[in-house]
Amino acid sequence: MFQEEINPEGVTKADIVVAIPSYNEAATISYPTTKASEGLVQFFGSKKAVIVNCDNNSSDGTGEAFLNTTTEVPKLYISTPPGVKGKGNNFKNLFKKVLALGAEEVIVVDADLKSITPQWIKHLGEPLENDFGFVAPLYVRHKYDGTITNSIAYPLTRTLYGRRVRQPIGGDFGFSGRLAEIYALSETWTDPISQFGIDVWMTTLAMNNGIPICQAFMGRPKIHKPKDPGADLGPMFRQVVGTIFDMMVIYAPFWKRVKWSKPTAIYGFGLGEIEMPPAVHVDQGTLYTKMSAGYDNYLDVWREVFSTEVFTKLEEIRGLSQEKFDFPTIVWAKVLFDMAVAYKQGLGGNPDELIDSLIPLYYGKTLSFVKKTERMSIQQAEEFIENEAMIFEETKPYLVERWPI
Repeated sequence: MFQEEINPEGVTKADIVVAIPSYNEAATISYPTTKASEGLVQFFGSKKAVIVNCDNNSSDGTGEAFLNTTTEVPKLYISTPPGVKGKGNNFKNLFKKVLALGAEEVIVVDADLKSITPQWIKHLGEPLENDFGFVAPLYVRHKYDGTITNSIAYPLTRTLYGRRVRQPIGGDFGFSGRLAEIYALSETWTDPISQFGIDVWMTTLAMNNGIPICQAFMGRPKIHKPKDPGADLGPMFRQVVGTIFDMMVIYAPFWKRVKWSKPTAIYGFGLGEIEMPPAVHVDQGTLYTKMSAGYDNYLDVWREVFSTEVFTKLEEIRGLSQEKFDFPTIVWAKVLFDMAVAYKQGLGGNPDELIDSLIPLYYGKTLSFVKKTERMSIQQAEEFIENEAMIFEETKPYLVERWPI
């Protein structure tokens, strides 16, 4: 029988909340719940705390697994109604609950985290006590983990809004009660945000509401369910990219004035040893095949949405073999800028079809990145990504010039 809220200890007030959004994570949720409790007791013992599982009415017993986990800190379970899915909808419930509890500090961690330690709670929560309102995570990640972040979300948000937040869709955050209220009252909510668009939406709103932002160095790599970048992207790609484009439309008066980016403070960098993340396997042949298929499926769309300059470059790229494949960063930046312009103008079919037409090119860009960095260390690949982001910034006048008034 569905229960919207289960509150065994009758919690009505809290200073600090650790939230764990979930959908069918019964096998994994106990571990981050245990570590969250240990972190709250160890580092925030003087505060009234609660751990909240924001769930999508999971059918695998996630709520039971969460509530049955032994913790010193009280736990509270809230769920979306039957049939209502989406990570963003979990957060919508969280924002309301944070306001009802009167909490001043909120920490969010993923339900499938295998690498979380009590220190993660400290890293994400402590900056909130030092006048920061939004805390993004900074992990050591394998160079092929998080390719949507590396080639789309990071360079675009940095170029648009002038803040270098390395993990704008990291999944683990800290934010203030004040920012929770801004989120809860925002009129920018869309269907993609109610799903996987939520993370980049939260980061973008923080950047556009004058919130003091920092990055928390997590010390350990993020270890969760890794995915081959060539595997099926599903709706997540549409939801993340669609949200970025929707925010571009809303905040155009701001980002058009931004010239260059500035660094974002890093909290806790250099504490302890740096562990290496697990390897991520990439099937280069699959990336090449899927990119090549895109030319057969989407050439007419691309001819409509891309400038003559970009379309000509894409025709040249089509002729490259897998062994000699290269997708220049400046072309990729202009591809994304042209896509955003087409999205704003309603070109290329409906919005989902337009974004789907970007996926084969994303595979091509990922293949190019893998080929250029396969002999690089993680640090060298990171410097390569930073250089790519600078090329995006240098190319921004192209976007400003083409953006419809």
